[in-house]
Amino acid sequence: MRKILPPTHFFFCLIIALAMHYLLPIKQIINPPYNWLGFLFFAIGGILNIWADQIFKKSQTTIKPGEEPSVFIQTGPYKISRNPMYLGVTLLLIGIGFILGSITSFIGFILFIILMEIIFIQEEERTLLAKFGEEYKAYKQKVRRWI
Repeated sequence: MRKILPPTHFFFCLIIALAMHYLLPIKQIINPPYNWLGFLFFAIGGILNIWADQIFKKSQTTIKPGEEPSVFIQTGPYKISRNPMYLGVTLLLIGIGFILGSITSFIGFILFIILMEIIFIQEEERTLLAKFGEEYKAYKQKVRRWI
């Protein structure tokens, strides 16, 4: 059985954030012009995802969760986060939360983090440890999972 891939989870969490904001906004906590900071989070998240994706393409290794990587990447954004793509998507969702400004609009990013931790990250770390052993252990000691 194939797993639903992270981009689908992103869109699901985005829809949840939008729905919660418009259907159950509870309280507006970020108002103009401060909510414009969301565009900065959104831009950083997009850049981070594109940068990490380009490194995978240059290294000619798989980007798909569940597939065995052929190369262990430790450069670029992987120097500051073991999961820069998940971090980038999280920043996109945080940006949406800021732009919308309600408490409930931030549920999307929280849900995304939980889903990635449970569904993908733990399995990916086991795969990397099995494939790259001590090199991956040393990397885990130097670089945090998120930031």
